Amino acid sequence: MELADYNNCVENHADGAYRFVLKHIRDKDAAKDIVQDSFEKMWRKIDSIDAAKAKTYLFTTAYHTMIDYTRKESKKTKLTEVDHNSHSHSKQYSDLKEVLNQGLEQLPEIQKTVLLLRDYEGYDYAEIGSITNLNESQVKVYIFRARTFLKNYIGKVETVI
Repeated sequence: MELADYNNCVENHADGAYRFVLKHIRDKDAAKDIVQDSFEKMWRKIDSIDAAKAKTYLFTTAYHTMIDYTRKESKKTKLTEVDHNSHSHSKQYSDLKEVLNQGLEQLPEIQKTVLLLRDYEGYDYAEIGSITNLNESQVKVYIFRARTFLKNYIGKVETVI
């Protein structure tokens, strides 16, 4: 990878990587740090990275950096237990985005990751598999389960509208 390729990668993919990380951790400053760390790691290996695979390398690095961050943070704070019996809501909402974000927060980490990579960032199954170290079948299963959960979580469209 040349310097121009690296600069193009920063310009074209920094925002997407930031959105991807921010959807997971919900901390703007930490998301910026993770993306910056990812670009730093990419810079250190600039000679060994193929320019055509720079975006995949960036998202893979951001994903692993984010996982390290969340593991480190989980040791610092106590997480509240999720009541798995309450996977639906009965409140009236006018904002579908708000309901989807609440549903995303209840998904297991891997399901949330593959769903965001597929539906928000537009990766295909093979690319998601290479980023998350899963095979294509596993990726498809996790995406299906995540979408099924969100469908059941949202419930009736009339409740949301």
